[in-house]
Amino acid sequence: MLRNQVTLVGRLGSDATITTFENGSMVARFQFAVDNQLKKVESDSKALYRMFAWGNTASFLTNYCKKGNQLAVSGRLVNRTYVDKEGKSQRITEVEVRQVVKF
Repeated sequence: MLRNQVTLVGRLGSDATITTFENGSMVARFQFAVDNQLKKVESDSKALYRMFAWGNTASFLTNYCKKGNQLAVSGRLVNRTYVDKEGKSQRITEVEVRQVVKF
């Protein structure tokens, strides 16, 4: 069976920003930095990922996690399309986080 599952260990690249909708649901959006180094070298190679989380996971991230905290996150890849300020259609890939472990 094929699964859309992602697990990453890294650091919170930004504090999560939360949005609460009229129906009471909430989403947290944040950036996540992961070290790309396979060997010790002087380069500071990091990948930055866009992430979002819903409900209790969103609440945990905004209440207990701050920029720089080391976390393990699990979730799935999500592709979405939006129209930018110039009216052009843009496609991005984000991680929908479903589980978080804070170290």
